Amino acid sequence: MPDWTTKDKPWLIHGFSTRIGGKTTVYQQGSDLNLGFTASDDRKIVAANRKLFVHAVAEDKASLGMVTLHQIHSSLIRRVGANDVKGLNKPAVLKGDGLMTDEPGVLLGIQTADCIPVLVADRKNRAVAAFHAGWRGTLARIVENGVGRMRLEFGSRPEHLIASVGPGIGQCCYSVGDEVREQFESQFIYAPALFREVYDSDPVKEKYPMLFLTARAPGHSDLGPRMHLDLAEANRRQLLAAGVKKIFMTGQCTGCHTDRFFSHRVERGFTGRMMSVIGVALQAR
Repeated sequence: MPDWTTKDKPWLIHGFSTRIGGKTTVYQQGSDLNLGFTASDDRKIVAANRKLFVHAVAEDKASLGMVTLHQIHSSLIRRVGANDVKGLNKPAVLKGDGLMTDEPGVLLGIQTADCIPVLVADRKNRAVAAFHAGWRGTLARIVENGVGRMRLEFGSRPEHLIASVGPGIGQCCYSVGDEVREQFESQFIYAPALFREVYDSDPVKEKYPMLFLTARAPGHSDLGPRMHLDLAEANRRQLLAAGVKKIFMTGQCTGCHTDRFFSHRVERGFTGRMMSVIGVALQAR
């Protein structure tokens, strides 16, 4: 994201974590940067990981601390400030899936392990927002509504906004049921462009196809193609619909690269959490 790191934005703190370089040993890698208070990891270790990450992201820019959410796959967006900052060893108090602030020193943290993190910054008014966009939140237009909230709360204009869509599960790995496709088609005129049919690879089925034969009528077998959703593209479309033109896509799939990212789907739920952070540096004004 070169435009996020140019010298004309020394006030902006931002970053996406990976799973590399932490103190967690309970998951696949043995030295994971798990940033979520999961049931399998020790809270002190997670707090130490968060300290490492915040230090790496903020570098020499001062901050008061971070605000996170108890994420519930919703479209609920919270405006927060210094009073909402908690210690790095404290679990989230507020529920929701979006955060925004214009107070310097307040870092906004969104946790993901396949869902799409979206960071937005207002270059003129120095306001920032972070969104957790799973398929339910995307369906509820959390990012599109979030940009609207920034316009209402901070006077943000779309032409002054820059956005980044972070690492999440790609269309290559994200199969969904017909009910998800139908819900998207009921909400978005461009929904057909978000889906494509994919024949999922299964080494066991490929080696022993006779074991998976079915007596069901043609067209009703589960051996055929499945619908795959492009969740990152869905959120890019929402940013465009909200008037945001400067959008940066990381293009990295968490499902394809479990050596680098946590993936709840690929690792069957036994995994850590990454963090996406954005904030206005203290003393920035």
